[in-house]
Amino acid sequence: MRFEIKGEPLPVVLVYLDANEKVNCQKGAMSWMTPNMKMETSTGGFGKAMSKMFSGESIFTNTYTSEGGPGMIAFASSIPGSILPFDISQGEMIVQKGGYLASEPGVEFSVAFQKKFSTAMFGGEGFIMQRLSGKGMAFVEIDGYVVEYELQAGQQMLIDTGYLAAMSSTVTMEIEKVKGVGNVLFGGEGLFNTKVTGPGKIYLQTMPANNLAGALQKYIVTSS
Repeated sequence: MRFEIKGEPLPVVLVYLDANEKVNCQKGAMSWMTPNMKMETSTGGFGKAMSKMFSGESIFTNTYTSEGGPGMIAFASSIPGSILPFDISQGEMIVQKGGYLASEPGVEFSVAFQKKFSTAMFGGEGFIMQRLSGKGMAFVEIDGYVVEYELQAGQQMLIDTGYLAAMSSTVTMEIEKVKGVGNVLFGGEGLFNTKVTGPGKIYLQTMPANNLAGALQKYIVTSS
């Protein structure tokens, strides 16, 4: 399998398959393809279906096979942002809810629950993330531009809710309350921050989908 990513800030990943090669994707992710691509839809079993449902994905997976020769299929992003390729063979990745776009068949999908109680209580969408494991390439949607950091063992970063898009499975995450009554009441940053601790890579996004929706909402209300 070969691929190329084009067109930020409205990117698309073009996947080139040899004869009989396959690629999996989220329901509705296909944008265009050559006529020899055959589609099959499945849930992958009850356990996998439940994992997808909890982590914000459709319970159905589409598998495309290139029949009779080489083929091409394109997967476009759903909002302005980036598409990141991860070689899962090099290590598991934890990605944001709804971030999975497509992957090679060897990539396994499961729910990554955050274990700390404080994260469970206040983490919001960050409490349930997606774990990508197994072998092969996976393509993940990032909201806005992406900034990468390589955290050393014990090194930490505080992140506002929604800006953590993906991280290595070696990185731990917990929720930390903002200190100071004045900061909470007048700071405009919410009650909690996400604290991640290395070692491993983190991928931060500059425009979470919720923030984009909020920014557009005031114009929609005004115009109506």
